[in-house]
Amino acid sequence: MLAPGLGRRAGVIIGLLALAGCATNETSSQWSPPNPPSPAARAPPPTSEPAAPLAVGQLPMASLPGWSQEDHASALRAFEQSCAAVRLADLEGVCRRARQAGVLGESQAREFLETNFRADPLTGRGLLTAYFAPQYQARTHREGAFTAPVRPRPADLIVLDLGAFDPTLAGRKLSAQLVDGQLIPYPDRAAIEAQTPDQVLAWMKPEDLFFLQIQGSGVLSLPDGRRLKASFSASNGRPFVGVANVLRDRGELAADATSGEAIRAWLADHRGPQAEAVMRKNPRYVFFKLAPDDDAEPTGAAGAPLIPGRALAVDASRHPLGGLYWIDASAPSLDGAFAAYQRLTVALDVGAAIKGEVRADLYLGRGEAAGLEAGRVRHALTLYAIEPATREADDR
Repeated sequence: MLAPGLGRRAGVIIGLLALAGCATNETSSQWSPPNPPSPAARAPPPTSEPAAPLAVGQLPMASLPGWSQEDHASALRAFEQSCAAVRLADLEGVCRRARQAGVLGESQAREFLETNFRADPLTGRGLLTAYFAPQYQARTHREGAFTAPVRPRPADLIVLDLGAFDPTLAGRKLSAQLVDGQLIPYPDRAAIEAQTPDQVLAWMKPEDLFFLQIQGSGVLSLPDGRRLKASFSASNGRPFVGVANVLRDRGELAADATSGEAIRAWLADHRGPQAEAVMRKNPRYVFFKLAPDDDAEPTGAAGAPLIPGRALAVDASRHPLGGLYWIDASAPSLDGAFAAYQRLTVALDVGAAIKGEVRADLYLGRGEAAGLEAGRVRHALTLYAIEPATREADDR
């Protein structure tokens, strides 16, 4: 419950809108989608009906760059998986037809997608990055290099849904605290780290905690063999600032060598005041909650498990969660990256650094291999919104 008089401070709230942030966080033919068990195939659906005519500006799915190289059966499974978790009125008809179709082979899945969807190209070129669920060592008490406390959500953190004050701000949130009857921005990273925590969930190496906060979730391994899932609980609402540019501008890392693993290695090599000064350039701070690891993928902002290689974090003020998007990403700027990412994806998450219409973050899975790949993704992006092909039958 909010403190009395909070409604009268609407002016303060609007004045803090610039601090509003989203929850959580920043192909190639070599990529292989997950292989779920193959249930018995059912009779193919009637996907040969004539496709609906294209609307102005729409493109047929077959014309998408990289479409012929897509794993269409995997793409359709990802769509069906998202249907079960996120309900979008515009997609209900296609979700229903996909359920009725059952398990389809590659050619039938391609036909289904081409018949039931159209592509709307979004204007301009943007940026694709990637993220993952890391696995790090942790301790139950402070020792050696494990000096960074994993903090739970503090009791004085107030998270406001700005949509309750202005419908045009739906989906935007504000993190603040009440001091002497006034609502003020929640402290930044430096101020939080200067405070002795009231409660500590675990202890980590500083650079590992920093990257866990960037990714938004992960798994902590303890010496006694226990594995704990660290999930996003809240943030201080400050904007995300990447430290790659800081290290590049200081001449610490070359422009094409600012991958995730390179940054983490630099922070580890300079652990102490040097690394702390760099990390504090990012004022955003994330609080966590811990639970026994269930080996499941983390849950995104849409409330559904993330699908490795298919889940996308987007700007929720521009795109609906649960929506489908074709990514066409090329021209990587980091050394060692895959040349291109072209595939069907589902918007299941958001990120503090993901702002704008043609800006996306691709979830690549759990563990070290996913982290190595994710840390090298910085590609020029063309984005297509994938819309259902309207049929009169859906309106009956």
